[in-house]
Amino acid sequence: MNQEERARAFEALHRKGDPIVLYNIWDAGSARCVAEAGAKALATGSWSVAAAHGFGDGQKIPLQLLAEVAREIAAATDLPLSVDFEGAYSEDPAQGAANVAQLIDAGAIGINFEDQVVGKGGVHPIGKQAARIRAIREMAERQNVPLFINARTDLFLQESDAARHQGLLHDALARAKAYAEAGASGFFAPGLADAELIGKLCAASPLPVNVMMKPGAPDLATLAAAGVGRVSYGPFPYRAMTAWLKGEAEKVYGGAK
Repeated sequence: MNQEERARAFEALHRKGDPIVLYNIWDAGSARCVAEAGAKALATGSWSVAAAHGFGDGQKIPLQLLAEVAREIAAATDLPLSVDFEGAYSEDPAQGAANVAQLIDAGAIGINFEDQVVGKGGVHPIGKQAARIRAIREMAERQNVPLFINARTDLFLQESDAARHQGLLHDALARAKAYAEAGASGFFAPGLADAELIGKLCAASPLPVNVMMKPGAPDLATLAAAGVGRVSYGPFPYRAMTAWLKGEAEKVYGGAK
């Protein structure tokens, strides 16, 4: 498939009640492992990619290095690739869109794009975030790539008290509507783990909803029944892999103490 065909195939995998499952990867090697396991598409996690290359999360990995990692992953398999691009490395709509263009050039057909103010806390006003999404969509259309823009809201992730998530639902749905009108393809709500609230979000969202698997989150069957269109695993695959690696190394070096 060419890039346009991969993008359209990726979009078609987002089905309400029959979600695409993305076991997030961080380099070409992990991409091949997940592809060989039967994945239909690939997606990076920003935390994992940064950590695998010695950086912290929050756009600390240099943009050019991230673009090169994306290029290597895209070349490693024939699967569609979505890149977790945080805040597009710029609050300016035009510059953010230009940065996303580098990922398209690297072979990506989708991005995660979040509304948190990276490194400063809080979230961007709805209008400002919608303008940033619109600029990315217009750029992608000029390149004739139906880029899947997975618009992420950090409302739930920034509120550690799950009892307060119900009160954030109205704002989240307002963002989903505005982001859809601006050209987003999906709506990502990491941090939301209550099955009932997830169901309400899925029922009212104009976009397929992405939920992140984490300890305590509902299982896949429950998420599908709630109407979720995409399930991702964020940093947890990388954390599990490094915990295993450390444990194996300790078996070797522990005996030498």
